[in-house]
Amino acid sequence: MTALTERPGRVAGEGIDAGVAAHYGDPLREQRTMTRSAGVLDRSDRGLVVVTGADRLSWLHSLTSQHLEQMPDRTTIEGLILSPHGHVEQDLWFTSLGDEVWIDTEPGKAAELADYLDRMRFMLRVEVEDRSERFAMATVAGPRAEEIVSSILQQPTPGAGTVAPASWGWVRTLPFPGEIDLLGSRDGIDEAVRAVLEAGAEPAGQMAYDAWRVERLRPRLGRETDHRTIPHEIGLIGKAVHLNKGCYRGQETVARVHNLGRPPRRLVKLQVDGSQHTVPASGAKVVSKGREVGFLGTSVIHHEEGPIALAVLKRNIADGAEVLIVDEEVEYAAIVDEGLDV
Repeated sequence: MTALTERPGRVAGEGIDAGVAAHYGDPLREQRTMTRSAGVLDRSDRGLVVVTGADRLSWLHSLTSQHLEQMPDRTTIEGLILSPHGHVEQDLWFTSLGDEVWIDTEPGKAAELADYLDRMRFMLRVEVEDRSERFAMATVAGPRAEEIVSSILQQPTPGAGTVAPASWGWVRTLPFPGEIDLLGSRDGIDEAVRAVLEAGAEPAGQMAYDAWRVERLRPRLGRETDHRTIPHEIGLIGKAVHLNKGCYRGQETVARVHNLGRPPRRLVKLQVDGSQHTVPASGAKVVSKGREVGFLGTSVIHHEEGPIALAVLKRNIADGAEVLIVDEEVEYAAIVDEGLDV
């Protein structure tokens, strides 16, 4: 994505975000921009798998946690692929575009998703194609996102959960306030990003977007999940999991935990002691009263709140509790600021 990949001051991300910018020289300024105006983020590292064929909706409905059988055209919704034991394997966004369903997923997960779907085709009328190399995504985020995208569309942006065509591809409005995705060919998204920048948005990197997520208690696959994560623990019931649909892999666990109302862990936001002048790494242990009670997800320096983080902790660790984050030889004191009510 030339408009952002060649931007002066660009610093590459690390780990699963190595394909996009961590920041463009001042991550705290980029956070402030997203809070007060609008930032545009390169998300071209996300995977994109496209499913076509007459049975596409009923087939995807049977494989995932979401109700997709009657999915209207030009709409988008989140859904999961679960293990047989109900653990989260893929966190996906399904977008219905005519006779195609576009499915975008975390960086590096598209090949795994395409392989799984291809093995599940059997005799059904469906085709699966990984288009990650040809297509891309950018996200405009902030209170001016709708105004800016509307100005380049020259019409109102689509409502939450819906999609509208654009000269470069598609505009997708997520069910999150102030977030709009631009999808299309890689050249088309470069064109769209240039237009968004000219309309007043500023470049923002993954560090700013992580701060945006953490502030809003929004999990991410691979950060706030491990091999045991079930949807209830990270707030995906009712969002990515439809409770009134037929059988799918992992449904027994979803139904049992929902009916009992006692998931073993929950997603929380931590206020971290800033005296270390650093933040702990993702995956660090969280300890309470000498025993391990969970793991750290994303940690960031927030432009207003200072060091904050998401963690998945045992459900009996209450809001306001004091915990210790152990990152190799360094310990960080933290307080549970708020958490999901599970």
